[in-house]
Amino acid sequence: MNSLSNKKILMVICGGISAYKCLEIIRGLKKNNVQVKTILTKSAKEFVTPLSISSLSQEKVYEDMFNVENESEMDHIALSRWADLILIAPATANTISKLSYGLADDLASTVILASDKDIYLAPAMNVRMWEHPLTKENLNKLKNYGYKIIGPEIGDMACGEFGKGKMTEPNEIIKEIRSYFSIKEKNKKFKALVTAGPTREYIDPVRFITNKSSGKQGYEIAKSFRDNGFETTLISGETNLEPVTGVNFIKVETAKEMYNETINNLPTDVAIFSAAVSDFKVKRYKNEKLKKKENLNLDLIKNIDILANVSKHNSLRPRLTIGFAAETSNLIKNSLKKLNEKNCDWIVANDISDKSIGFDSEENKVSIFYKNNTSETLDKMNKSLIAKELVNRVIEKLN
Repeated sequence: MNSLSNKKILMVICGGISAYKCLEIIRGLKKNNVQVKTILTKSAKEFVTPLSISSLSQEKVYEDMFNVENESEMDHIALSRWADLILIAPATANTISKLSYGLADDLASTVILASDKDIYLAPAMNVRMWEHPLTKENLNKLKNYGYKIIGPEIGDMACGEFGKGKMTEPNEIIKEIRSYFSIKEKNKKFKALVTAGPTREYIDPVRFITNKSSGKQGYEIAKSFRDNGFETTLISGETNLEPVTGVNFIKVETAKEMYNETINNLPTDVAIFSAAVSDFKVKRYKNEKLKKKENLNLDLIKNIDILANVSKHNSLRPRLTIGFAAETSNLIKNSLKKLNEKNCDWIVANDISDKSIGFDSEENKVSIFYKNNTSETLDKMNKSLIAKELVNRVIEKLN
């Protein structure tokens, strides 16, 4: 089975001597029944012509920010939604720098900024430019945002120098993209469930007990499962985040509601419990708002333990059950204790005493504790990248 067949790839061609190789990439993709649309930057037109590209792609070549032929269609939105994947080749030092700073001053950079699809970069530049600290810094930023890098290679360059910076050959780029879609197709047989955000346990109609949680890490995990082809369910407490598209999104408030929806959506191949579930609830809920008093004593009882109940379920337990642990001290000891007591396969723990990670931060640093008494740490990075690292490990385990 050809994993590339009927896929839609948006190719951004930038201004570099390697731009001529893009004609070979387009030809190779078309042979694999791929629909290819292209954006040609202003400087790229110095190396390849729109006519040669459109002749091979059999599609219009996009160059300008607004399409005067159809003013109702905003190309930077339409193209970003159309594609299954975006390939930037050659990715010049200038383009890499622009993307790392979020600039959107032409159609190419605007489409990329407006896209939620996976983006591949095939860098091509002089060896000195490639080795420059700013280029390395910019690429690291893009990697943390989830960009995927192909190459570059070591070889002779058009400028007469030798070294790293040569764009990867077209057949290797196509092979990498085929592998990407092949993995997604392979994972379509898998189901994933993710819980995220806080739960609320009401005291009266207006007051409740809750845990601090933005839900960001859980949402990114759900997105990563979706992007890797999993049939995904995301069960979320109240957050300020937009619902994740392309998944079975279920909104809940209480731990009991989250538990019920979890059971209703099992069995799955993997379940990741990243929600901050309230450990306690009031023994007696008040139907009317409590009046202000000098003191208020609440009688609290233990709440349902979703992770433990699912992990110990005879028939509905997922093949891989993963819990989260937010710790302020003794991270290793507490995580190992939770791993054993909850009967789960992995515990993903972070130190919430570090204000630069977790909760409302865009970054996280986690340690993964496995049932076989091994562990590893994922250093501080964007939560979307943490999610991808976790999902990659899940895929490896399930396969």
